[in-house]
Amino acid sequence: MKLANTAHTTRSWRIHEVAGDFDLEDVWALETPGGPDDFAKLVKQFSSGDFPDGAPLIVRALWSLRWKLGALLRLDGRDSGLDTRVGSLRDRLPEDLRDTLTGPDEDWLPFTPLYRLDDEFAAEMANRTMHGVLHLAWIEDGPGRYRGQMAVLVKPNGRFGRAYMGFIKPFRYLFVYPALLRMIEREWRGRL
Repeated sequence: MKLANTAHTTRSWRIHEVAGDFDLEDVWALETPGGPDDFAKLVKQFSSGDFPDGAPLIVRALWSLRWKLGALLRLDGRDSGLDTRVGSLRDRLPEDLRDTLTGPDEDWLPFTPLYRLDDEFAAEMANRTMHGVLHLAWIEDGPGRYRGQMAVLVKPNGRFGRAYMGFIKPFRYLFVYPALLRMIEREWRGRL
């Protein structure tokens, strides 16, 4: 379920210190009911999930098209990512976040983990269109009940980046996010 931006902005997440100049693109409630100590399971699920391979055909087709266009337009080359086109947000991390566990056994490609706390995780990626952050959080949803929350923060790269983000927005809302959220819920329930 899509949430109001205030579901992210009114909380004292550490990501605000690191990516305060990024635009908050989306905030989503994740159907991942659990207890206070289940956040690590959610982070692990994200890194080992089957997206987009396990998604519906339309999402896999859009994903494939995006990578083909990306190759054609050279959106994802080595010279367009972290530490080439833009500096990593790791350089902005406060001292106490620099050595947090991010998980050496986790595959976050195309993202690069930034930090992990007991209730918050952030990873970044960059290409020619934008510099983005995936932020996961563990929210108390009632006495002893918790759930995940996902926020996407972006810093578009110039006019082209803003136009690109605007162009793909309907596809994200109509196809990608609904499929991703259903998959997260299905995988979460399968682990219970």
